[in-house]
Amino acid sequence: MHQFHVGMSVVCIDAKQPANTTLPSELTEGNIYKIRWVGPFVHYLDGEYIGLRLDDINRGICQIWGYVDQPFRATRFRPLVADRLGSLRALLVPGQPLAPSIDEPRRKAPVKEEEKV
Repeated sequence: MHQFHVGMSVVCIDAKQPANTTLPSELTEGNIYKIRWVGPFVHYLDGEYIGLRLDDINRGICQIWGYVDQPFRATRFRPLVADRLGSLRALLVPGQPLAPSIDEPRRKAPVKEEEKV
């Protein structure tokens, strides 16, 4: 299962070119990109993978393989999250959005009733 969707901002975490190509990389590690397409892609050597096409980059026709606008492997990116710890806390609370905003107000904790013994 992948967590990417069209319009999402992602950060490049791996800008190295694969071993099967000698072309220069269009990516820069640490740069932020916006996704314009997400889906499965089948490559002759690499097999099937989830690919991302980015708004800022149109790869055209691949000089080596002939693919039109070949997508980047999704494992080369991570979602851009404003609150990293908040996204982990969200996994513990069912029904909460995956990455809550920093600006989102905190919920009030229920007040424990005093017990008389």
